[in-house]
Amino acid sequence: MAVLGVPDIDRATDPFDLMTTALILVDTNGLIEYWSPEAQDLLGYAPTDVLGHAAASLLDSESVADALTRVRPVGGRWQGRVCVRHHSGHRVELVLGIRTLAASGDGGGYLAGLCDVAGLGRWELSQAVLRGLLTRSPIGIAVLDANLRRLWVNDVLAGMEGLPAEGNGDPPAPLGAGEVLQAMEGQSRQALTTGVTKLCVDRAAVPSGTSHHSGRERLRLRSSFPLRSGTGAVLGVCQTAVDFPEKDRGRERLLLVNEASEHIGTTLDLGRTVAELTEILVPRVADFAAVDLLDDARTAAAQREHGGLYRAAHLSVRADHPEVVVAIDAPTHYQAQSPQSRALATGSPAWDAAVTPSTRWLRQDPLRRETFLRIGVHSHLVVPLRARGVTAGVVTLLRWENPDPFDEDDVLLVEELAAQAALCVDNARRFAREHSAALALQTSLLPPALPHHSAVEIGYRYLPADAGVGGDWFDVIPLSGARVALVVGDVVGHGIHAAASMGRLRAAVQTLADLDLPPDELLTHVDDLVLRLADEAEATNRDPAITGATCLYAVYDPVSRKLCAARAGHPSPSIAHLREPAGFLDVPAGPPLGLGGLPFESAEIDVEEGTVIAFFTNGLLEAADHDVDAGLERLSFALAHPDRPLEEICDTVVRTLLADPPRDDVAFLVVRTRVLGSDRVASWDIPSTPSAVPEARRSALGQLAQWDLDDLAFTTELIVSELVTNAMRHARGPISLRLIHDRTLICEVSDASNTSPHMRRARHTDEGGRGLFLVAQLAQRWGARYTAHGKTIWTEQSLPALATDTASAA
Repeated sequence: MAVLGVPDIDRATDPFDLMTTALILVDTNGLIEYWSPEAQDLLGYAPTDVLGHAAASLLDSESVADALTRVRPVGGRWQGRVCVRHHSGHRVELVLGIRTLAASGDGGGYLAGLCDVAGLGRWELSQAVLRGLLTRSPIGIAVLDANLRRLWVNDVLAGMEGLPAEGNGDPPAPLGAGEVLQAMEGQSRQALTTGVTKLCVDRAAVPSGTSHHSGRERLRLRSSFPLRSGTGAVLGVCQTAVDFPEKDRGRERLLLVNEASEHIGTTLDLGRTVAELTEILVPRVADFAAVDLLDDARTAAAQREHGGLYRAAHLSVRADHPEVVVAIDAPTHYQAQSPQSRALATGSPAWDAAVTPSTRWLRQDPLRRETFLRIGVHSHLVVPLRARGVTAGVVTLLRWENPDPFDEDDVLLVEELAAQAALCVDNARRFAREHSAALALQTSLLPPALPHHSAVEIGYRYLPADAGVGGDWFDVIPLSGARVALVVGDVVGHGIHAAASMGRLRAAVQTLADLDLPPDELLTHVDDLVLRLADEAEATNRDPAITGATCLYAVYDPVSRKLCAARAGHPSPSIAHLREPAGFLDVPAGPPLGLGGLPFESAEIDVEEGTVIAFFTNGLLEAADHDVDAGLERLSFALAHPDRPLEEICDTVVRTLLADPPRDDVAFLVVRTRVLGSDRVASWDIPSTPSAVPEARRSALGQLAQWDLDDLAFTTELIVSELVTNAMRHARGPISLRLIHDRTLICEVSDASNTSPHMRRARHTDEGGRGLFLVAQLAQRWGARYTAHGKTIWTEQSLPALATDTASAA
């Protein structure tokens, strides 16, 4: 086969083939017409010294004359060694080649080529090396052009990969469509684009019919490097391949260990991790591999007795698994003298190079003995899974189709693979424990069950991420005046730290909500808390308790039918009206909690009865193909037809927006607004005159009679009298009284003063000071809230059983 750019092996070397040949043009009269720069370098004569002179007189008359005489009968060419006189006077031995030139008119003549004898020898040697490397060495070589098309392939690589041999003159062809050829093309493309030689070791099957090893796998070293011209231009890529000797087990094991480091531990899933170990071991090391793990739920004593093992994974070269005596996830029991028990007890491998019916430990295990004899198991190896000084389980390997018994080299290899897997198993178990602890903490900090409220109907979901529990939370907090606070938030991060931070923020929001602060003021206080925690952590050189958080806080009033909301770096809630398409509330954007210095703003929205509002964390939107805009569209679609049951709406949201399992924590709260009608609310304006107090009592008693709440008349009369009297004495007008018949009886007295009353214990000699103390004793709850125009003192009284049932039904 011709080699690309290399002379034929059997042809004599021609000086005209050398790039460094000195060329001389001689006419038919023997006069020099052309003298190349190489000729000047070789013999020292300048062109002006030789042009027009006789070649025979300048060089060597006998040699040149003899050559010119011989060139005619040889068919136009002659080659031989001659001695030529150098310009300095000494003689130089050269190789001379002469070719006749076709005559054109009176033209014609001879073309002479001269080269140094020593240089020609070196060139011949390099050509011999090149021909031997390309045609006779065991290295497979292919030359690809800049478009990665085959220009030439030697016989060795053609046999390795089953390619047709390419020679000079064949049109360029694609490399091929097979898996191996595509890998070669990818490696060559990297070498072409980066200009760096690329190496890789892989397994390749010997093509059928090429040798007696057909069908077996061999280790193959592949390399790709760019080919450049003398000017540096990229001409193509050279691809080489070398098979390792079949007996080179060390390289094969090194490749297997390297492959295991990439293949085992791709996830933190315990079952997947041990399955990846068996995939590495079978069939290259054993015909069967099983992983038995110690159950963390068992006691230490049970583990020492080896009764706490369970089958985590197994794999066989046979699809029917005839050697399996224990199913996946089933408890595994081994006899006290078994290799598994010895490996667990000592932390060292235990193996039987030869398994026979008389093997001592096998006689004590009839089930395994019968199985081993039936399928022909002849070698048995057990290696413990140990990581960080703790034994996590054992790996069992069997051979029956592989004729070689396990030896010490196999033990060392499996120990290395088991050590890698044990670290991954330990990491997976640590992650599982932390995930369970974080999930338990998160679940305990979230509301276990949200109570019923007259203001809203509630539906919710919390879905922890598969990669780790985060800091998402939601809450529904009852407020005074039959109002309700709706909260959703998100702490940056995952794990126990994020869950604990979430608990601190949720507790802070609940405490501030009891103060009846407006949403924007409440978020300002929470922001100050996050900044204070960060300062404390910095002062003690600890990680900040909360690295970042977002929150949305809204208050809904079923009497005024208004929703007031503010947000700190959180998405706006979605709203679905009964007669309009779903959209999103226009709540002013605020900075995330912990930045400080930037104000929060709130928005007040009128809401009709039956409106559905969805509060959610960003994990709900980002789960939809990681595209927030698509998530917003899907959420609007899921909230369509808000007259459906809330549980059905929640299921639709999960089905439409979330992957299984979600990539991030998701918490969302869906509420349907209710309204307290005018028949359940009564209010009066109270003039600032002493006679107004008894009139307020009579009005309140009359309203209780209409609501069939006569049982509360006495306590309500005292509460109204005390609160109205205090407003007249210590505040300023206008003063108003409002009664709300909800799940409790709510009594509110409002005035234009910002002075907050406080309860004190009057002394025996005091004439007053006992009113607010009496109110606190008579009411179930009481408190004060501030508004833009003053304050409101409120109380709540429990309703009689019949009235409570009536209020619930309403």
